[in-house]
Amino acid sequence: MPTSTQQHNASGSTGIAALAARKIWAAFVLLFAVVTAAFVWPFAKAHLQAVAVLDLVGNQPVPALLHELVTEPITTHDVSLNTSQGTVRARLYSPLHHPNAPALVVLHGVHHLGMDEPRLIAFASAMASCGLRVLTPELSDIKDYHVGANSIATIGDTATWFAQENGERPVGVMGLSFSGGLSLLAASDPQFRSSIKFVVAIGSQDAMSRVAQYYRTGQDLRPDGTEELLPPHEYGALVMEYENLQDFAPTADLIPLRAVLRAHLYEDGAAEKAALAVLMPAQLAEMKQLLDTTSVMTRDKLAAAETKHIADMAGVSPRGHLRQLTTPVYLLHGEGDNIIPAAETLWMASELPSETLKASLISPVLTHIDIDRHGPTAMDRWRLVHFFALILHAAETKA
Repeated sequence: MPTSTQQHNASGSTGIAALAARKIWAAFVLLFAVVTAAFVWPFAKAHLQAVAVLDLVGNQPVPALLHELVTEPITTHDVSLNTSQGTVRARLYSPLHHPNAPALVVLHGVHHLGMDEPRLIAFASAMASCGLRVLTPELSDIKDYHVGANSIATIGDTATWFAQENGERPVGVMGLSFSGGLSLLAASDPQFRSSIKFVVAIGSQDAMSRVAQYYRTGQDLRPDGTEELLPPHEYGALVMEYENLQDFAPTADLIPLRAVLRAHLYEDGAAEKAALAVLMPAQLAEMKQLLDTTSVMTRDKLAAAETKHIADMAGVSPRGHLRQLTTPVYLLHGEGDNIIPAAETLWMASELPSETLKASLISPVLTHIDIDRHGPTAMDRWRLVHFFALILHAAETKA
């Protein structure tokens, strides 16, 4: 039989072993928690940041705790970039406490205010406050309602410049409206590919010819053979007219008619009224016809212009360039978009390799690039939050 001393030693050894086991287990649990947090927190943080971004863009108050946790003050300053297309004006938004934060180029759509468009400023500011450096270059052609191939080079040159400023690390590129399709074309160009980390196309075109046809018919074919039926906004057809006005009016009338059409697109009522006042009766009739984008005569002219500029439209269409694209792509489209129909994103998603397409969402929360906060469900909003969280996480992840 063991002596009492032996029993004491045995129980003591057992106690020490149990204590050591508990310490090892506690250390394991702590290590597991740390490792889990290291993986989980970046995703959780990205989702919280996405909530804050959408609140800020939608002019909604960000909850105080969330604001404290994931947002910070920003600084802005304008810069001039030397590109192959000349000097490009741009604005850099930076989080105050993270001057070397991940970099993202955000490109405006077809709008005369360019990089000064209020919605773009709000979006860039929101993304910067949530930890990204955001560069918004001005695309001069697109600012003047011309969707041309020159903007592809400007986008690529801008990404190259920002990548150099980013320590030779590639940058994300986000294009709004037609700029999204042009961003995909820039990423498909070997000259710019290494500078672009990923592309986000929001409300963008796959085939310009198909979009132009939609402006006449209100129909856009989906990849599955069904048709998206949605009355088009007059804006799309008017941009087509403005871009190729020589196809719609006599040469002698181009200058005065362009002045009216420009003021109409700019939503400058006073300027439009003044430009209309100087038109001759025949010119006034021509202008009335141009503004009626639903008339048979106008649609016939639109069809003729499509045929004439088919090659130009192909040059600004991602269609045919996506199957070989290796840059990660994120696609987002508003379900009720009547400027560029959501079927275009379905086409892009069908053409992209599965390993390249990281996420695709057609959301009822969006129209074209605006947020609708009334009709969508909580799950619809969550899907949009998750989409933006993926973008924020991709920006943070090292290439």
